[in-house]
Amino acid sequence: MFFFQHLGSIVLDSFADTGRAGMLLARILRSMVAIPRSLRLIIHQMFIIGNGSVPLVLVTSIFTGAVTTVQAHYQFQGYVPIRMLGTVVAKSVVIELGPVLTALVVGARVGASIAAELGTMKVTEQIDALEMMAIDPVRYLAMPRFVAACIMLPVLTIFSDAIAIGGGWLVAVNSIGVSSKTFADGLRFLFDVHDMWGGLIKAFSFGAIIAISGCVHGFNARGGAAGVGEAAMRAVVMASLLILITDYILAAVIFQVLWAG
Repeated sequence: MFFFQHLGSIVLDSFADTGRAGMLLARILRSMVAIPRSLRLIIHQMFIIGNGSVPLVLVTSIFTGAVTTVQAHYQFQGYVPIRMLGTVVAKSVVIELGPVLTALVVGARVGASIAAELGTMKVTEQIDALEMMAIDPVRYLAMPRFVAACIMLPVLTIFSDAIAIGGGWLVAVNSIGVSSKTFADGLRFLFDVHDMWGGLIKAFSFGAIIAISGCVHGFNARGGAAGVGEAAMRAVVMASLLILITDYILAAVIFQVLWAG
């Protein structure tokens, strides 16, 4: 009985969080008319999201490319020509691994940071003070973070793609024994610019998800320090789940419907 009560509570909380996220997104979109006078805040958030995430993305991308190359070579042996190695690495990274893994590692860092920062402002009544001064918290706090995340996730994804392919090349040349020319020929073979655009569309959507998850849980934090920690945890969980769900939906729409031909 307790299990079903707990499960029902989780489902209801999920619906409530989805509703709050939808309403917050609508308010953020309405507040975008104030982007010109919020440029300083947006640029500041872009620096925080982008510069602070580079080390994580760098390490993740190198090993993503490396393990993709090793596993592709293992599965190719005796079945697929080795010249296809670069093709598989490039397509796997650009379409799927680059956007998704970048979003997950950045989402864990940025989503928790946003939720903790806004949650602290909420429990210490700083957000109430902004409202008392006739400053819209959504316009001043949420919108710059949303816009910055939507811009920086595609930028970080491009960086991640390049580093991952470079990591795959290093492993292919130094560990597997594939020549640089063979690997480069594989990169060019079957290259489609639609693959890159599909990955960037995913990254843009993931950036929106990360910002919304952090903001909605930060704005609804309760109960002091424990509440702030709970908000940060819930923001990361929500962002991670929505990234994976949205990844499937976008993959089906982009690659099976829009660019199926």
